Amino acid sequence: MFVKRLILMRHAKSDWSASGDDHSRPLNARGFASAPAMGDWLRRRGWLPDEVLCSTSTRTRQTLNLLALPEVPTRFERSLYLAEPDDILDVLYTANADTILLIGHNFGIAECAHQLVKTRPDHPRFGDYPTCATSLISFPIGGWTDVRWHIGHCEDFAIPREVIAETTSD
Repeated sequence: MFVKRLILMRHAKSDWSASGDDHSRPLNARGFASAPAMGDWLRRRGWLPDEVLCSTSTRTRQTLNLLALPEVPTRFERSLYLAEPDDILDVLYTANADTILLIGHNFGIAECAHQLVKTRPDHPRFGDYPTCATSLISFPIGGWTDVRWHIGHCEDFAIPREVIAETTSD
């Protein structure tokens, strides 16, 4: 059996004081610090995507850019903007690579993470999936269209606050 890996990330913290519509809302200062930290975390673990699926919103695009990951094929999908779990899964079914980074929004990202894994990780923040929270989920499947709810294995889960605290204490 083959293994596919999903890096499921909620966008970094956005700026609620910014003017404009929700889709164009940018990151705030905390978001600009969190996303690079999560990019470093992914690189340290060797979890680098072969393909990216990203919402078209400003805050998801900024999050992706600040991760500073190696350049890979990237698709910006409007259907990921405020998507429900089933809509996220529909986009995932179109993936072509073995390791996918998918960046989206709550509440869909949190619900999707909860439904994808067999067993939730023992982390108190997995339930609410705060901004820039990231799960590393593996699936014993041959292709993305074989993904079903509750078959994934959550190999890791992190939130920026803990990742930043880890690196500053080293």
